[in-house]
Amino acid sequence: MPKHGKKYRDAEAKVENRLYTPKAAMETVKDIHFANFDETVEASVRLGVDTRKADQNVRGSISLPHGTGKSVRVAVFAEGEKAREAEEAGADVVGGDELVAAIQAGNIDFDAAIATPPMMAKVGRIGKILGPRGLMPNPKLGTVTMDVAKMVQELKAGRVEYRADRYGIVHVPMGRVSFSVENLVENYSALINELLRVKPSSAKGKYVKSVAFSSSMGPGVKVDPTMVRNLLDD
Repeated sequence: MPKHGKKYRDAEAKVENRLYTPKAAMETVKDIHFANFDETVEASVRLGVDTRKADQNVRGSISLPHGTGKSVRVAVFAEGEKAREAEEAGADVVGGDELVAAIQAGNIDFDAAIATPPMMAKVGRIGKILGPRGLMPNPKLGTVTMDVAKMVQELKAGRVEYRADRYGIVHVPMGRVSFSVENLVENYSALINELLRVKPSSAKGKYVKSVAFSSSMGPGVKVDPTMVRNLLDD
């Protein structure tokens, strides 16, 4: 039994075994996509880091200039004036003790969470529920903040988290196949420059080892990892 279907194999056959420029790679991903829905385009960047070492954990968040094309439901743990600010900013779920209780009961209907610092003692009670789902507010990612309105707006606009997995690979959505090539490449430019900015000082040797773009259902297209400037050039 084949590992992939005919449409995948046909798409894979159109990908040359070479390193593409970011622009050419995005053009190829768009050209060969075959699913009958608006697939997500993902960048996979393999970094020369050892994530077993605490000082080489590459993690953070970034606002992509053109967003991801995904509708994000945001929950905010806040009370009083901060709860009102979150609601006015467009948060989908806002609350304190009642929100904690709802989550303990299994009601998790959001994609990202924010908390004010005073709420973290209560949020900590559901850390074992939120943590494995990647939903735990984190001060290092800016999601534990008193400026809840700003963070709600950023998450709604396309702020995404990134984290190197145990193989040193960072997987980040760049948008949808319906996006223009220019917008996809500009989102990738923001990502690669962010990863260069947070390069651990203890990382030795080649830092950006390999890059590939792919759509949700499609094959990967290899990208020249040395190209970090003038990415819209052919």
